[in-house]
Amino acid sequence: MLLEVESLAYAYAGALAVRDVSFAVGEGEVVALVGANGAGKSTSVKCVAGALRPASGRIRFDGADVTGHPVHDVVERGITLVPEGRLVFPQMTIADNLLVGGWAARARAARARRIDEVFEIFPRLAERRAQFAGSLSGGEQQMLAIARGLMSGPRLIILDEPSLGLMPRLVRELFRLIASLRQRGVSILLVEQNVHQSLKIADRAYVLEKGSVALSGTGAELIDNPYVREAFLGLAHA
Repeated sequence: MLLEVESLAYAYAGALAVRDVSFAVGEGEVVALVGANGAGKSTSVKCVAGALRPASGRIRFDGADVTGHPVHDVVERGITLVPEGRLVFPQMTIADNLLVGGWAARARAARARRIDEVFEIFPRLAERRAQFAGSLSGGEQQMLAIARGLMSGPRLIILDEPSLGLMPRLVRELFRLIASLRQRGVSILLVEQNVHQSLKIADRAYVLEKGSVALSGTGAELIDNPYVREAFLGLAHA
């Protein structure tokens, strides 16, 4: 496994938000963490990305223990988090946002090549490279946030609620994009409330409830699981 998370726990002001969470991501996999709002999904991946320091547990990446390592070290090792809410730099151009994404030491030498690569993946951004990020639509800003994440050349990219606030047409386009990134050899850890779309593209998935893993399995297994269908998909099991 490329990423291994074991018995992760994190508390906000003494209250456990994540307790005993374990999951893994293999090379070239799309792995989804799904569940309701407040289930502990974002907290878990922020611990992986170094944005939060876990109270307990272990995080290993490519065999090395990275538990509690700061964000800059985690990025240098090959993990990039695209946070919820896009967080692009609105007063900077698309091109400059991408250059910021490629600032990590491991990525600087390849910035020019990677800009060409992300513009190939996101032709809409290429057409508007001189446009200020703040003038883009919500869907375009999400594309830019993902493109900026790819600029560091990650082996694992974490997408935290990428479909949040997008129109249904853009959600479908986004999930097609995520599937295409896997074909390019990028491993993906996907955090989503859109359970149905996530399970459709995920190799494996973990269902989080109240800070713990309630279920796990392949995307196909979980999408047909009676509990998942009723609790998250609004469907009765056939």
